[in-house]
Amino acid sequence: MIPLIGVIGGRESDEQALHMAYETGQWIARYEYGLVCGGKGGIMESAARGCKEQQGWTVGIIPEEDNSTANPFIDIVIPTGMGIMRNALVVRSARGLIAIDGQYGTLSELAFALQMHKPVVGINTWDVSETIVQAKEGREAIQKLIGMIQ
Repeated sequence: MIPLIGVIGGRESDEQALHMAYETGQWIARYEYGLVCGGKGGIMESAARGCKEQQGWTVGIIPEEDNSTANPFIDIVIPTGMGIMRNALVVRSARGLIAIDGQYGTLSELAFALQMHKPVVGINTWDVSETIVQAKEGREAIQKLIGMIQ
């Protein structure tokens, strides 16, 4: 079984955040973890692309019932038909999460993660809890998260 690291963040982000997500996805694969995300665009797609380019595995838990709406870098698509309620499934399926940028969907995922006692590392994201460990870039984020989940 490949343990999964969740990457959460917005569908719309600036180039710097998208690049950070891409590098984070690469590091997830290099450390031999799989990536789970919401399966759509923006941060999710950039992280999945980075992971795939390093031969990593990706899982997308999408809000629609039609799996064709997932981004092209997702290996396993889980179409839920649950809309934003699928955010809880993304969090539940991950050993820990890396939050990059993000809007209200990311905020809801952070709230679920805190309630489920999942470790979270944040890169330029919501500052809502002292338990969210801060990082400046993807390699630092994954190293801190691995230290928290092992």
